[in-house]
Amino acid sequence: MNTSENLFEFDKNYKELIIGTDEAGRGPGAGGVFAAAVYFDKITQGLLQDLAILNDSKKLTPKKRDSIYDIIKNNTINEIVCIEVDEIEKINILNASLKAMNMACTKVNSKLLNNSTLTLVDGNKLIKNYAFAQQCLIKGDSKSASIAAASILAKVTRDRYMQNLHEEFPVYNWSKNAGYLTAEHLKAIEMYGITKYHRPSFLKKFFAKQEKKNAELILR
Repeated sequence: MNTSENLFEFDKNYKELIIGTDEAGRGPGAGGVFAAAVYFDKITQGLLQDLAILNDSKKLTPKKRDSIYDIIKNNTINEIVCIEVDEIEKINILNASLKAMNMACTKVNSKLLNNSTLTLVDGNKLIKNYAFAQQCLIKGDSKSASIAAASILAKVTRDRYMQNLHEEFPVYNWSKNAGYLTAEHLKAIEMYGITKYHRPSFLKKFFAKQEKKNAELILR
């Protein structure tokens, strides 16, 4: 069996209907965090062929992720949720990620007419205040087809979102770094300051270094 067939077989081994969820954007210093939830309601041989490259989104090139994004969107029950920067700053990035997962998974559950479901959550944290059965799955995006599909929906959606933000603020090159605090990104922050899309809590160390550097210059 190829990788994608193993992923689908993994989900089939459960008795319940499987909803997979994953997030994208916990690490960057700019932009919202996204979570997707996916349930495969009908798996055909044709769909298996169309998703032959399905895998953890991090193991696929942007071109390959894009090539199966619409296939996943159009052949699953799915939801994608974004928690924006202002809320990330209020409740912290972990809680924001889990809240996005909760919202996305709850919406998918609501479409399954109260059938017995099990939500597979990528990582080692359960979703807080979640009303349905759930199970953590470390490196789940390389084990479960539902989680792998969710990882692709979340990642591609966030990349497209960051491309839109890049067009508004091109000096930070978010189309390339997706908001991660690369040397280029930090240099742009040093030159131009931060925007409403930056996460101030992620930049505390950077600003502390800048203040120390400025103080040293004054002393000289």
